[in-house]
Amino acid sequence: MQIIKNRTIVEDSWQLLGMDDPLTEGDIIVPFERWQAAREQLLAHNGSVGVKISAGQDLSEVVESLTHFEIIALAFDKFSDGRGYSYAHLLRQRYHYTGEIRAVGDVLHDQLAYMARCGINSFMLCDGEDLQEALRAFDDFSIHYQTATDGAEPICRQRQA
Repeated sequence: MQIIKNRTIVEDSWQLLGMDDPLTEGDIIVPFERWQAAREQLLAHNGSVGVKISAGQDLSEVVESLTHFEIIALAFDKFSDGRGYSYAHLLRQRYHYTGEIRAVGDVLHDQLAYMARCGINSFMLCDGEDLQEALRAFDDFSIHYQTATDGAEPICRQRQA
């Protein structure tokens, strides 16, 4: 399966597992609740481990384990739920997480520029979305009105300079 990572289309090496899916070799992403229930087993896993955080998850519980995760997948269960944006911003700005943050679930190309500004650098788009077309979404806006994790200068600061 292909995804967008760091504004490039790449093959995905991660397997997204559910609560009851058997552990497989290689790099896996498990729900945070599974991490909590089987932490020692997952630490001994032959491969890297990441977690999926759902909207409504208490982010403070996740922070204690950040050093164990190469990837954090933020679940966007529906287009209108913006909590994943806030989680990404907090992970980058407050908790200084430098690993991969991936948007999964109801992810459409119209959201990519905004998600990237919040600190998300990897995207698993909905079925049927054209990845080549989606890459163009990162350049939809050349001027920004507010600061974000991407470091782009807002227009008000550009005018002051």
